Amino acid sequence: MDILQTITQEFNLNPTHTSNIVALIDEGNTIPFIARYRKEMTGSCDDQVLRELFDRLTYLRNLEKRKEEVANAITEQGKMTDEICLALEKAVTLTEVEDIYRPYKQKRKTRASVAIAKGLQPLAESILAQDKALDVCKEAEKYITEEVKTIEEAIAGARDIIAEIISDDAATRKKLRNFFFKHGEITSSYAKGKADEDEAKTYGMYAEYSEPVSEIKSHRVLALNRGEKEEFLKVSIVVDGDFAKRIAAASFLKDGGESSKIVKEAAEDGYDRLIAPSVEREVRAQLFEEASEQAIKMFELNLKPLLMQPPVKDKITMGWDPAFRTGCKICVVDGTGKVLDKTVVFPTPPQNRTEEAKLVLKKLISKYGVEVISCGNGTASKESEIFIAELIKEIKAETGREVGYVIVNEAGASVYSASALGAEEFPDYDVTARSAVSIARRLQDPLAELIKIDPKSIGVGQYQPDMNEKRLDGALSGVLEDCVNSVGVDLNTASVSLLKFVAGLNASVAKNIVAYRETNGRFKSRKQLLKVPKLGEKAYTQCAGFLRIDGGDNILDNTAVHPESYEKAEKLLSLFSYTKEDVKARKIADLRQKIKAYGEEKAAKETELDKATLSDIVTELMKPGRDIREGLPAPMLRKDIMGIEDLKVGMEITGTVRNVVDFGAFIDIGVHQDGLVHISEITDRYIRHPSEVLKVGQIVQVRIKEVDVKKNRIGLTMRKKNN
Repeated sequence: MDILQTITQEFNLNPTHTSNIVALIDEGNTIPFIARYRKEMTGSCDDQVLRELFDRLTYLRNLEKRKEEVANAITEQGKMTDEICLALEKAVTLTEVEDIYRPYKQKRKTRASVAIAKGLQPLAESILAQDKALDVCKEAEKYITEEVKTIEEAIAGARDIIAEIISDDAATRKKLRNFFFKHGEITSSYAKGKADEDEAKTYGMYAEYSEPVSEIKSHRVLALNRGEKEEFLKVSIVVDGDFAKRIAAASFLKDGGESSKIVKEAAEDGYDRLIAPSVEREVRAQLFEEASEQAIKMFELNLKPLLMQPPVKDKITMGWDPAFRTGCKICVVDGTGKVLDKTVVFPTPPQNRTEEAKLVLKKLISKYGVEVISCGNGTASKESEIFIAELIKEIKAETGREVGYVIVNEAGASVYSASALGAEEFPDYDVTARSAVSIARRLQDPLAELIKIDPKSIGVGQYQPDMNEKRLDGALSGVLEDCVNSVGVDLNTASVSLLKFVAGLNASVAKNIVAYRETNGRFKSRKQLLKVPKLGEKAYTQCAGFLRIDGGDNILDNTAVHPESYEKAEKLLSLFSYTKEDVKARKIADLRQKIKAYGEEKAAKETELDKATLSDIVTELMKPGRDIREGLPAPMLRKDIMGIEDLKVGMEITGTVRNVVDFGAFIDIGVHQDGLVHISEITDRYIRHPSEVLKVGQIVQVRIKEVDVKKNRIGLTMRKKNN
């Protein structure tokens, strides 16, 4: 296989760009670095395409390696043929390679291996040849020994050998696998004795369920697998057995009289005993793998906009970790996230000390000038929200002060609080107080705070406990890396948690950067990074462009312009009579227009830049220190609250997308319980997936379609009223 050619075709790339990308990867360059600083070599491929290409490259290389291993193993057995060699060459999946290798694999004891050990292989081959003139009984008589007592026993052993030969045939297995995919029905029912258990009701829709394998959606595959794993469901794939047996026999059966009858019996036995269970496992494994990949994509899809939500900067924030019996933990942090004060109040049941809580909180809000309250959405959040809404109304009536509040997704806050990192940051705080700080900070800078939490604990996507942990971790780490590098990191304030996701760095080097900063003071220049222990030239090249220095010696250090392009950037400024001081003073607003009038190609040629990099540099020069998140819609600040009982069908409400899943999206409409807008209710036109229209953090207008107060369910629609 020509891997470069395959990737070029699959990704519809220019062959030169494919070759460059693979070379850059093999040289050890990181995906964010390649995507940002090697656009001229890649045709401006974005990080998502580059990661998909990297995954595909890894798969194809593993495929070629496995082909070589299988070829060597078969050759060592002296059984390699031109036919096998060609089949391996044509194989395009690892499954096909394993099918080819199956007959030559060392097997544990089987009925066929026992028969072979008894010397019945030649008899099996004679029967499989299906010569009409063959007298099977007479031939079988030749194989009667102390181990094989009768003619019937000899024929039965030969039949077992033929059944395994048919079962191991790569072409037959491929046909049957395709048959299961195209014509199989996946069915489920309650496992024996489970129907009356309360927990089993979670899987009520799968109690008597059937759907074509070719049509089943990934979230249903994952639900069935989980139900089976928890022993509430019995799941299987049903096909037309008679037709499947004909497929199994088709490539082996001839018009050979008595021997053909035995081959047919062997094929049917091989299908029932060997092929069907194995192929069903393979098909279900593939369904699960594909469903897992889809679920992982949903994690990536939801995680990125969650991390990239605009920071609520420079606002003094009160973090509120709601609870019942143990009280609500409160922390006040300044605009940079530094903790100013903390306390515990008891406005929720069973204490209901609301007046006392109001006095304490009004003093804190007045003392520190709190502008926004960030309340977690966990246990007791509804009761806390009701109290907060009442509190800020009183504050406005008494003082005229405007205080807003936001309900933030607190998923993972408790994980962070109990982690070694949480203990290291706040050694003198108990676990709950750390949660309140985290809840406040994740409003102020979601990326910087959420980066501290295992992405599986952030609470987006679906079925995360069922995923391949290594694959999920790899995919989500890629999202974290992309987000951190696309935003950029302040070298003088970033935590180790943030720095370790910068291209070219790891946890060890990140710690060294922080230690160097603490010993030597603020970084004044990116070049100082080369003095950090274990941060060499290669790591510097990868990371430098993603690290920012505000107020440093060189204004370019506070942009995404890479140090390797500083001379070219300065040449560009000089070409249009600007200086770095003009950049610092933001006096180059018309730079892009001047370049356009001058001619982009001409400017690029004179500065030795490609057009893509030229455009990137201009963007950075025009707004040093920019945060790409600032252009996104900010979270909605609330001043009042509604309950689910206040909702009426037809009511129009503004909401925030909390989670996007295969079958729809969950929308926060300010009533504690998120509403569901089903995929069929998202838009008037047909869409294949909710992600075509919605993403986490998006502000949307929805209409109440149905409300079930008893079940605490809210159905929403985004379609036009006349539909």
